[in-house]
Amino acid sequence: MTNLTAPRFTDETAAREHLEALRWPEGPFCPHCGSFNAARLPAQRGRPTKAHPDGAIRAGVVQCRDCRKQYSVTVGTVFEGSKVPLNKWLLANYLLVSSKKGMSVHQLHRMLGVTYKTAWFMFHRIREAMREEGGDKFGGGGGIVEIDETYIGRDRTKEQKAGGASHKMKVLTLVDRETGRARSLRFENFRKEEIGMIVRHNVAHEAVLMTDEANLYRGLSKMHAGHKVVTHGKGEYVNKDDATTHTNTIEGFFSIFKRGMIGVYQHCGKQHLNRYLAEFDFRYSNRAANGVDDAARADLALKGIAGRRLFYRRPSFAA
Repeated sequence: MTNLTAPRFTDETAAREHLEALRWPEGPFCPHCGSFNAARLPAQRGRPTKAHPDGAIRAGVVQCRDCRKQYSVTVGTVFEGSKVPLNKWLLANYLLVSSKKGMSVHQLHRMLGVTYKTAWFMFHRIREAMREEGGDKFGGGGGIVEIDETYIGRDRTKEQKAGGASHKMKVLTLVDRETGRARSLRFENFRKEEIGMIVRHNVAHEAVLMTDEANLYRGLSKMHAGHKVVTHGKGEYVNKDDATTHTNTIEGFFSIFKRGMIGVYQHCGKQHLNRYLAEFDFRYSNRAANGVDDAARADLALKGIAGRRLFYRRPSFAA
């Protein structure tokens, strides 16, 4: 467990040095032209503002000797342009990645001494950094990939409650037993064609699929090495003849996911769901069982901050 009073969480200079070591292991790298030919500048005084009439001091400024542009370690990242001290960003990142079921925005704003709006936006920027891009296909070594769906949302009327889950947001999750990784994706309709397309794009042909008996998954064996089924409707959760035939791994993922979404976040707007999915996938895929402790997980999230600007839009505060 990392000490929350560590210098990078309490001192902005230490935070910047920690981030530079992660992002620039070979020295400053120009985000404008890609050059490593750089010169560090003394602390620069920024333009006068209402908060800083004499201009705020900008430390950590680097100038590229090739394109002559100035930059810092936060340029081109989700932290760019933020007025929140960098040490508070690193602390917020650590708190979110080390909280198994997530952390509420109210809790963060109290702990960091920032406004609720600022805390809300900070967490969404960090979730954006956790988002996986261009991931490889699961089950590439011929392993087992568990697949299941779940639904997020509340029954607000009697008609909705009686009508099942059709009005709720729909999530399909894949768990690779071999690597211990999870990948969750939102889908729109209860159609085998849509599920088949998602599975085809995310699961290798040589993988063996593991699902329950839902009609959504019929026909998937045609695209993969095998398809095993557990019949939950008959009370079967582990096949008595084959102990590997079960979906208990993915059920464990959903238990964490639902406790977080219902117990901590309580409500999620449809436009933000993909970021929440990225958050839970990231923590699960980089958990202690996979050899990743809290400090290493925090650094992995920080390595994903580049190239993912997220601009402020006034939140509804229902998310």
